[in-house]
Amino acid sequence: MLTNMDYKMKKNIVVTGAGRGIGYEICMAASAQGHRVYALSRNVKSLENTGVIAQSLDITKDEDIESFAKELEHQGVQIDVLINNAGLLANLPFSQTDRATFEAVYQVNVFGLAALTRSLLPLIPKEGHVVSISSMGGKEGSAKFAGLSAYSSSKAAVNILTELLAEEYKETGPSFNALALGAVQTEMLAAAFPGYEAPLTAEEMGAYVLQFALEGNRYFNGKVLGVSSMTP
Repeated sequence: MLTNMDYKMKKNIVVTGAGRGIGYEICMAASAQGHRVYALSRNVKSLENTGVIAQSLDITKDEDIESFAKELEHQGVQIDVLINNAGLLANLPFSQTDRATFEAVYQVNVFGLAALTRSLLPLIPKEGHVVSISSMGGKEGSAKFAGLSAYSSSKAAVNILTELLAEEYKETGPSFNALALGAVQTEMLAAAFPGYEAPLTAEEMGAYVLQFALEGNRYFNGKVLGVSSMTP
């Protein structure tokens, strides 16, 4: 049985969408705690000289994912925590949300997430934790917002995928959970909703996500947990 001391040990953590926003703040918080952080982003300029292992990776490209997974395997690296944070948001009326828009959003939010998770699973032990960053917009019974048909539906897919993977791997591990976030002040949110001010900063949410990723699998598996001060 794992003890409290085990959970304080330094971990190998993979974070996608690490170049800015919540992903960046997760990486900074994890690095400050002494964890080894593999920070994945298409643009890694913001991650230079920050103490993390920055890796330029496009989550929509299978060759990038396969190359990264093989390199970790070659180095004998065990991944303790995978945080699927990369996301793409499109705010458009449904009448203007064409096939290309839906495909672009799903390529990042669903297909890329699934591909990376599948490739890294052999490197994640039974005690490991896979956390996918979802949205309250994709959670049943929550408030919905016009213009987010592609984004919110993709996050709903992430929620169900999380539940399915937890069931499929319940005997062998790792644990799978999703955090359905409410509004957080990030560049992505500002671009989609100009002028809107969210109640939480990316730094605040990043710290919370890291804490959950390190300890949440002690209490949860296969859960989609809302993280929002708003109701419903």
